[in-house]
Amino acid sequence: MNITIDSIIKEKTPNFSVGVLEATVSVYEEEKVNEIIKSFEDKISREINIEDVVNLPIIIDGRNAYKKYRKDPSRYRLAVESLYRRLSKGNKLYRINNVVDLGNILSLYTRKSIAVLDRDKIDGDVLIRLGKETDDYQGIGRGSLNITNIPLYEDSIGPFGSVTSDTERTMIIPGTRNILLFIISFSGKESLNQELEYASELYRKYAKAEIKNTYIIK
Repeated sequence: MNITIDSIIKEKTPNFSVGVLEATVSVYEEEKVNEIIKSFEDKISREINIEDVVNLPIIIDGRNAYKKYRKDPSRYRLAVESLYRRLSKGNKLYRINNVVDLGNILSLYTRKSIAVLDRDKIDGDVLIRLGKETDDYQGIGRGSLNITNIPLYEDSIGPFGSVTSDTERTMIIPGTRNILLFIISFSGKESLNQELEYASELYRKYAKAEIKNTYIIK
């Protein structure tokens, strides 16, 4: 599988980079994952006001990128901003399964949008590009979404994920065995190696992962 970033994204946002992790995992209930999420819930609700989320370091880089793509970041929010807004209001995160929940932990830790995808449902090479008006995009639990000018991931079948919402086709289910994980950075590649190491540690500890590969695309 080759993963490439479309030239239009790089022209508009030269710092756009992606950390990639490929692993074999096990999906199961893991209480320690709930404990880690709860610590983030408590800390963010206590320390961050909802009005301040848009100006948090790293999150603001993503919002500025959306503006360069001609997309209103307050109407079409990055997934990580939605997580922070939810917790800053004192709400809790939905618990899905250990593999998905670890992705949310990674997103809260990095302040970046994270995609955790069923690799076996992806066909052929992957292109990361801006969405078009003609794209048919069905978000998980959200139905049809306007994905125009938002970075998305496309294989030979069509779009299967984005920095705003993933799709049902590649979502993690109890039978998922192989994952493809993206750490989407609008802030450059400098911290991605450390973040990939942290991701590898999380999935080894709490999803019995065998890490196949980690690398950075820029």
